[in-house]
Order: sequence, then structure tokens, then C-alpha cells
Amino acid sequence: MKTTVQTAVVGVTGYAGAELARLLLHHPRLQGKPPIFVGRVDEKDQARGGLPLTEIHPQLAGGEIVTALKQEPFSWDLLAARGAEVLFLATPHAQSREWVPEALKRGLSVVDLSGAWRMTEAANRAVYAFKDEGSELAAATQKQSVYGMPELHRKQIAGARLVANPGCYATSVILPLRPLVAAGLVDLEAGIVADSKSGVSGSGKTPTAKTHFMYAADSLSAYGVFTHRHTGELLEQIGLTADEIIFTPHLLPIPRGILSTIYVRFKKPQTRESVAKVYREFFAGSPMVRFYEKSLPQIQYVARTNYADIGFQLDAGGKRAVIVSCLDNLLKGAAGQAVQNLNVMLGWNEAEGLE
Repeated sequence: MKTTVQTAVVGVTGYAGAELARLLLHHPRLQGKPPIFVGRVDEKDQARGGLPLTEIHPQLAGGEIVTALKQEPFSWDLLAARGAEVLFLATPHAQSREWVPEALKRGLSVVDLSGAWRMTEAANRAVYAFKDEGSELAAATQKQSVYGMPELHRKQIAGARLVANPGCYATSVILPLRPLVAAGLVDLEAGIVADSKSGVSGSGKTPTAKTHFMYAADSLSAYGVFTHRHTGELLEQIGLTADEIIFTPHLLPIPRGILSTIYVRFKKPQTRESVAKVYREFFAGSPMVRFYEKSLPQIQYVARTNYADIGFQLDAGGKRAVIVSCLDNLLKGAAGQAVQNLNVMLGWNEAEGLE
């Protein structure tokens, strides 16, 4: 187990990148070893050695070390010269698809926040239309990838070279459903409905016609119906077929947070205690999941934390349940989970730097 490590981040300019920088800068194991930030740098900023981090994210300002940090032009040679050991990629899917094999070849460990290496089935990856699909290199790289949800794959993540950080929506649905499906309680023939709502930051920092204030404010809209790219993650990680779940994402006019309301029918009547017992046992030893015994989670309780909150209610007969799951899409749904994966990869306390 290493006591510290040199990290590097590509893609610090986005919302998730900002949270990743903040967490790494304050991580107790990384004090004295700030991340190396690399990416695209305009010609005018190259003359001053890069774009200052505090100009990208003024909220991170504080202390001489942070003031001196810059996003420098991306270079494999620069990463090698600075002794980078773990590379975080907060990059578009196609970019991660290109760079991850090279990073592994150069001896780096990678936590990839994109969807490039999350899914093992080609049919589920088809939504991304990767140009290298079917190539030998892509297949070899995919075999090294571990789906980065510690609550499910803690042992595989420990010591992994490539961790594919889960999608934010996917995390909010997989965590509450996997325990019940794995326990054999859910009547899959009756179908599952996952109704998920995310804050606008889930669409990224680049503004679009549907995410600017005038469109999103005072509204609520569904999108990606039957086509959302996180659906394949649900199928693979919960163990479902496409016919057994309907997943519908919605744009919620708040800055951050996801609330998923999930509807299931059980094979036979359950009691509140029997369902709660499944959750307690499944998440024993998972410090980033909070189970609500007597109430339902709300986004305000998880905002700016790395917790995933889960609660449920049964109908009078015990055959149907409404499950509510909440998380912060930029933290447990992105940067926080990435740091959680770093902790597990290196044998550190899973919640270190996150509580």
C-alpha cells in the first residue's frame, strides 16, 4: 500500500473537473503532492506556462500551492517527467477511448470518468458508436476495465489499472436495485420503472439550447426515453434485460443532484424489516451509502456530499415498493466516486477525503 501517489487530471475545466480538483487538493494522503493539471491550452496562455487554476475555478483559490497551479498543455512526456502515477480522465468518451490504451502502455493507472470503458457488452456500447469497436486493442483494454462502483466491485477495484467510473444516473438506480434483484425478491416479469431527475450540471458545462436558464427554469422535461446511454450500465450491473426495466431521465431546474424514484413488484409479500435487512446486509461496510429506515431521502440532504441515500415505502399488502435514491451528480455521480475509487485502488480508507 502506497502512502501517497502523484495524480494527474485531464479535463479540470468542467463542473466535475472542478470538484475533482477540490477533492484531490484537500485529500489528506495527497498533501504536498498537488495534482498535475493538463489539457488544451490556448497559445496566449502557453507563453505564461499554462492557464492558472484559479482563473479556471476562482473558488479553489487559497494558499501559495494552489495559486501556483496551472493547466499545462497535455503531453505524455510531461506526465512522465513529473512522475504521474494515476491519471484521471474527465474527458469526452472518444478522447478517453483513444488515450486510455496509451496511458496503460506507459504504466499509468487510470480512473476514467467517461463512458468509454464502462460496458462489457458490445450491444450496450453501441450507443456511443466508438470507431475502434471490435479492434484487438479495444478488446484487450476492455478486459482490463473494472466498473468503478466500490459497493459492488470493491475487491476487483483494489489494485486495478483501469477503473471505469459509473454514470451519475446509473449510480442512482443500480445502488437501490442491485441488492433487491440479487436477493431474488423482485418480480422481473412485472417490470421495473426507474423515474430519474437530474440537475442541469449533469449536462456538462458547455451551454446548449435546452440547458440555459431561460429554457430549464420553471420547467421539467423528459429526455433520452428508451435511448439514454446509461441504460446499458443498468442492464449489466443489475443483471436485467431491456424488457425488464423502463428508465426515463428528466431535466430538473436545479444546479445539481439526482433523485430517482423506482417502482418494483415483489414475487411474494415482504415486510418492511425483510426489505431493510437486505439493504443493511448488502451495504454493510459501504461508508458512502446511507440507508433511511423511517423516511425518504431528498436531494438537499446529499448536495455537495459523496453519499448515496436510499429509502423505500411498501404498499399495504407488501407486494409493491417505491424506492427513492438521491445523490449529488457531480460527487457520488462523478468526481467523488472517482476519488473513492482511488482510495480503494490504493488500499486506503474508502471514505478518506470524502466525509
